[in-house]
Amino acid sequence: MTQNGSSISMRAYSSLIEFFRLEAAGGIMLVAASVIALIVANSSLEGLYLGFLDFPVHIGLADFAIKKPLVLWINDGLMAIFFLLVGLELKREFVEGQFADRKQIMMPAMCALGGMIVPMAVYAAFNWNDPVAMNGVAIPAATDIAFALGVLSLLGSRVPVALKLLLTAIAVADDLGAIIIIAIFYTSNLSLLSLGLAVVAIFGLWLLKKFKVMRLSAYLLVGLCMWVAVLKSGVHATLAGVVLGLFIPIGGDQEGSPRPSESLEHFLHPWVAYLILPLFAFANAGVSLEGIQWSNLADAIPLGIVAGLFVGKQIGVFGVAFILLRLKWVRLPEGLNLKLLWGLSMLCGIGFTMSLFIGSLAFEGQGESLQVSYRLGILLASFISAIAAFGFLKWQVRKIEA
Repeated sequence: MTQNGSSISMRAYSSLIEFFRLEAAGGIMLVAASVIALIVANSSLEGLYLGFLDFPVHIGLADFAIKKPLVLWINDGLMAIFFLLVGLELKREFVEGQFADRKQIMMPAMCALGGMIVPMAVYAAFNWNDPVAMNGVAIPAATDIAFALGVLSLLGSRVPVALKLLLTAIAVADDLGAIIIIAIFYTSNLSLLSLGLAVVAIFGLWLLKKFKVMRLSAYLLVGLCMWVAVLKSGVHATLAGVVLGLFIPIGGDQEGSPRPSESLEHFLHPWVAYLILPLFAFANAGVSLEGIQWSNLADAIPLGIVAGLFVGKQIGVFGVAFILLRLKWVRLPEGLNLKLLWGLSMLCGIGFTMSLFIGSLAFEGQGESLQVSYRLGILLASFISAIAAFGFLKWQVRKIEA
């Protein structure tokens, strides 16, 4: 069948529809989990909430054990599964998805790049003189695809499929950029021994791939060893999930042969959408508003995040798209116009999951006031972007129908 000028197999198209359904529903659960966390953190249940996050979890035997509070198991462990799914989706997109046709890459890739650089520059403009605050410069670079598709789902079937496709493509490219940022800028105290063990595990994955091993269990076992090594190396452990996802075979040599990547992706997606991401949101969005005043929102960090996500994303995504269209280097996908494209750029201002994740790395151990500051900025920016995008797109869709 043909979708937006490119040939997409029925299998790939079915996977895309399932992706939209899961991401949209998961996005709504993401918002619900965040609201619940905010309510609990500002109620008499705050002590119970903090106790839940700090609950010690010990896994392993004797000296080969890992002991962390529950919040870090969520951020380092469960989020590694999320990043495994990201790795699987990235590989699928480049092998048989929207990025398989290289002609379709320029617009989402360049929009994603603009949507990262401009928000980071906006944040930097507010925080240039504060070295600690500058650690969070990558916070407004992210886009939360689940939250964004959840907002689109509220508009029903009236939303052009091309809008969902382009948003997904930009978010996928955005995720790739965020992974690179995390790998380069958010590593510390490297352990050469652990890093060497991680490299050995990666070599093991390469051998499995080279000899066309199709058993998922083999990849997952080596991947688990790699995750432990990366966790101890100083490089963030979630990157192990991405690497594992890129090595798992996407399909067999013959039609109808096992497709390990696809099987794992279908298995993981509901767990990630309905459990892992909502749990991450619940664990990280619980900001105590006690003592917070409106003037706190004018502090450089939350102001830089809000301006970066809401204003910077619109300028970066829409501005790059507009320039590319003016130069006639790309064409607008069928069913879209410039106003819908502008609405899409507002949706890209929903940073949320990845922004919270980058913020947790950037300001780890920096004190409660700073933790509240960046989380407040992300929550405010994401909700403003969501409300503005929903209202604007609803108005535009009605105009098209009229």
